[in-house]
Amino acid sequence: METSKDFGVVIIGLAFVVITGLVCVTYYNIKRDEAIKSSVESAIVKGIDPMSVRCAYGANDTVCLTYAARK
Repeated sequence: METSKDFGVVIIGLAFVVITGLVCVTYYNIKRDEAIKSSVESAIVKGIDPMSVRCAYGANDTVCLTYAARK
């Protein structure tokens, strides 16, 4: 009986760790996107190219690579 009880506790603990990890990653991504949005809006007001601000956040997608090659 004790082993099945311990197994259940381990499963619940692992589920808690996985769910907490997913919530943390989601929260981090939302906050990062909000920071990028704020910086781009600020750049537009100041007359700075918003694409350069977006790519300054380290995005390695094709849009930023093309933008860098164009400059």
